[in-house]
Amino acid sequence: MKTILVIGAGKSSSTLIKYLIENAEKENWKILIVDRDKKLITDKTKNHSSTEAFELDMMNEEARKPLIEKSDVVISMLPARFHIPIIEDCIKYKKHVITPSYVTSEIKAFNDEAEKAGILIMNELGLDPGIDHMSAMRILDHVKNLGGEIKYFESFTGGLVAPESDNNPWNYKFTWNPRNVVLAGQGSAAKFIQRGRYKYIPYNRLFRRSEVIDIEGYGKFEGYANRDSLKYRKIYGLENIPTIYRGTLRRVGFSRAWNNLVQIGATDDSYVMEGSASMTHRDFINSFLAYNPYDSVELKFRYYMRIDQDDAVWDKLVWLGLFENTPIGLNEDASPAQILQAIMEKKMNLEPGDKDMIVMYHKIGFKILDKHREINSWVVVEGKDQTYTAMSDTVGLPLGIFTKYLLRGDIKCKGVRLPIRREVYKPVLDELESYGIRFSEIEFETTKEEARLQ
Repeated sequence: MKTILVIGAGKSSSTLIKYLIENAEKENWKILIVDRDKKLITDKTKNHSSTEAFELDMMNEEARKPLIEKSDVVISMLPARFHIPIIEDCIKYKKHVITPSYVTSEIKAFNDEAEKAGILIMNELGLDPGIDHMSAMRILDHVKNLGGEIKYFESFTGGLVAPESDNNPWNYKFTWNPRNVVLAGQGSAAKFIQRGRYKYIPYNRLFRRSEVIDIEGYGKFEGYANRDSLKYRKIYGLENIPTIYRGTLRRVGFSRAWNNLVQIGATDDSYVMEGSASMTHRDFINSFLAYNPYDSVELKFRYYMRIDQDDAVWDKLVWLGLFENTPIGLNEDASPAQILQAIMEKKMNLEPGDKDMIVMYHKIGFKILDKHREINSWVVVEGKDQTYTAMSDTVGLPLGIFTKYLLRGDIKCKGVRLPIRREVYKPVLDELESYGIRFSEIEFETTKEEARLQ
């Protein structure tokens, strides 16, 4: 019998746990699940005979080590900052470890130790990062095997609300960590390369530099740049590519409205606003505006941000409740970003019966036999309910599928790795199709001039 240790039973673990339970008898698995809240575990497992629940803090070394020692593979669903001590123990006890998180320089430094221990530390095996890597590499490898030369690569992913649940002017609801949504794009300039020229977009301009993408059957979306597209040149074997760009998808109009909140300072997380625990929404917004006892907060905001009263952006801001005399409801003073998040969660959380939606899109141009061609590849996944969301499916299923093939002995790589090898992406993508996560694809010829403009 093989033992799988799952650390963390939050929202993104729902589908992973379901998949492991469904395969446990056939694969002869025992599934150990750890969380600080045992109810989160039992709600998902229903005390299934193949599972065992543990309520504890995995940062507690004495409690953690015995569980890792008795496991064959560890799946860490914790935030990235908590992976290090778990990885150290997995190396010590020679256990494989899998995470959906971005690989960090600290994790990369474990490569030699992991190889020496004969274990695999697989990172970025969720949605984005994860399915984006695997689906892109499948196309890139196919083109290279045909003798094609990749000329441009663009990739976008968005966690959105399904059309039937889209009932607000932002065309958006929280489908993952709200804090990450509020802080998106902060910390460094977005970096990419376009037609051989390096491009940089600072945070204060990020949401005014977007492009429109039309997905068949789902309409138009807009994409804005992710932080660092340049590092993917090496990861994807595209060191000399003239254009590479990775971005995030939202519905058209979101970015322009969000830019107003960025410009006024409402997304800043670098300081605490004194007295904010007793503020209203209106007080919060007024804190960023010039003092004028005669003009309303609405008038000052529109004047400061140059928004016409009949502008659709204004409808979004008013709907969000920014100008209401509603208490923010936090128990202590907080940063602007924390306050904005609290305001948004009153309006933008998924409601009972709502469904989320994942959209992923790749655009890859290449030259072969003196002809210029382009492949467009996309997938749209809708959630089933608020437990088995599209986000949970697209994060959890790749983790579960990969774990199965790893424990069967079909995955041979060791060390610190990403899911970019064929031995990893092929079985995972093939099985994802049986769950309805299937990419649509079109390929067509372009002119030399069209290719040059990418």
